[in-house]
Amino acid sequence: MKITKYIIGALLLPVTLVSCDGLFRDAPNDKLSEEVIWENERLLDEYVLPWYRNMDNGFRTYVTTLMKGLGYEYEPWYGDQLTVGRRDWYQGDYGNILKSSQQDITTRGRTEWFKYYTQISSINTLLENESRLPENIRQRVLGEAHFFRAYYYYTLLRMYGGVLLIKEPYNPLKNPVKFPRASYEEMVRFIADEAELAASLLDVTNTADNVGRPTRGTALMLKGKTFFWAAGEHFQNCEKDYLGFLNDRSAEMLDSAAYNYERVMKSGVYKLVEIAGTTRDEVVAGYRNIFLTKNSEESIWEVQHADDGNFSNANGHKLDREASAPSFGATTAAYNPTQNHVDEYRMANGLPITDPASGYDKNNPYEGRDYRFYANVLYDGAEWRGHTMDLHYTTVDGNEVAGEDLTPYGTSTTASVSRTGYYMAKFLNERQTIDTNDTYASSQNCIIWRYAELLLDMAEIDFKKGRTVAALDKVNQIRRRVKMPELQSVTWDDIFNERRVEMAFEKTTYWDLLRYNIAEERMTGTTNPLFGVKIVVKANGTRTITNPVVNGRNTVVRYFRARQYYWPLDWDDVRYHEIEQNPEWVEM
Repeated sequence: MKITKYIIGALLLPVTLVSCDGLFRDAPNDKLSEEVIWENERLLDEYVLPWYRNMDNGFRTYVTTLMKGLGYEYEPWYGDQLTVGRRDWYQGDYGNILKSSQQDITTRGRTEWFKYYTQISSINTLLENESRLPENIRQRVLGEAHFFRAYYYYTLLRMYGGVLLIKEPYNPLKNPVKFPRASYEEMVRFIADEAELAASLLDVTNTADNVGRPTRGTALMLKGKTFFWAAGEHFQNCEKDYLGFLNDRSAEMLDSAAYNYERVMKSGVYKLVEIAGTTRDEVVAGYRNIFLTKNSEESIWEVQHADDGNFSNANGHKLDREASAPSFGATTAAYNPTQNHVDEYRMANGLPITDPASGYDKNNPYEGRDYRFYANVLYDGAEWRGHTMDLHYTTVDGNEVAGEDLTPYGTSTTASVSRTGYYMAKFLNERQTIDTNDTYASSQNCIIWRYAELLLDMAEIDFKKGRTVAALDKVNQIRRRVKMPELQSVTWDDIFNERRVEMAFEKTTYWDLLRYNIAEERMTGTTNPLFGVKIVVKANGTRTITNPVVNGRNTVVRYFRARQYYWPLDWDDVRYHEIEQNPEWVEM
């Protein structure tokens, strides 16, 4: 493995030809040699396809694949906004990583390390042959190459800190050079330079036949995100330069992030998707539609999923099937919003539910909330797919009888229901067919970056730089879109809360906890247990509402230890390159 990931690009394994009516399909028909690849536009598309497929799994990969030894997207489940319904998953890789298992994290880390360096090797090989690329597409392909090289190193930086900065084809069988660990300074500068070069080569917008490829704005957003990440509290005044800066560089990093974000904003390409309606139902429908519309004016970068409803032969996914309640024939309950998250939604008047003046009624907790709550979360009494969600228990002859959406579907012993008393609605398509067909697929794209996130990043920067009026304006732009009252002044808690609500269930919420240096507190059960809701309606019509722990002190233990801010580097590379491992990891 330690050799293969570096020489796979140099060897240029035969490219698989596809039956291609789009960039993101891959049905193999034939194999071709290196000699014809660089000069053929279609074959080059096949060559770069893995760069797209390996950058992010989007909605395609699920916790259910753990038992098959495949990968999964860990970000949404390891924060405190979501948990999963299947109890047996806690006995697999997901649960072991949740419990801070060194062995499982090391295995997962090695897989990701190999995947990213394989793509970097492929990119380096193409760049070595750039003079041979067809003139009519050379600039675009080189832009893609530099963008993805920056993107993969950005991903490595977040997961591992400073890594091996390999910029050219590398074959240790021919040239046994050894690479040191790059410092944070070197990593950030290289990523930023690559992103800037990509921006100079890529078009401002894509033509219809190139939808889904990175643009100039995508590259500048990556550059801004790199500086924004590097400004995080956890990465200042570090003992080792590959773990962060040796001094405090946050102010400088924030300035650089803001400069590049402003370049994205001034391009005029991106803006918030407007919601025309004003009633609660109209706003809810409009907000949900943002995440069902592919490549909208708000989207800066997203994973392209196939439109043809096929999971096995195209890049579709099973989001709707995995997330749905048993009343629709689903059995997985993969995405359970927590009470922790529900409590983050303020009242429609803008006040937190803890404020005595907010009007919050603990006996009617779902009345008068921020409209985004109704768009994102399915609760007892919510309407979905023409069905009223039945998420309470009824007392019958002294026994508690679970409602329809808390009762497993069918006869399967592994069929699951929500553990929290909530189901997710954000991202889901109410019209998607839910059945047991293994080839069916959902098709909505998974947004990685959108303009709302850029505004929230900028609001955070403005606030930290003392520009509170500018920060307030950006927060209110987002609030106006969903017809919530504008704030008259802004605090750090306001910005933090707006980010948590607007970006709910999106991957940035996981990385935010690391960036803010609060992951140990927020992702550990003893300090932040996850709560659900249990509603019991008695025979006389009265009801009780309690909030049991569902993932924390008394059930599944959750730990996030200091060592997990960075995962362990591949041990083969640690030995071969004679470099230091990340702190507190031991070889298993």
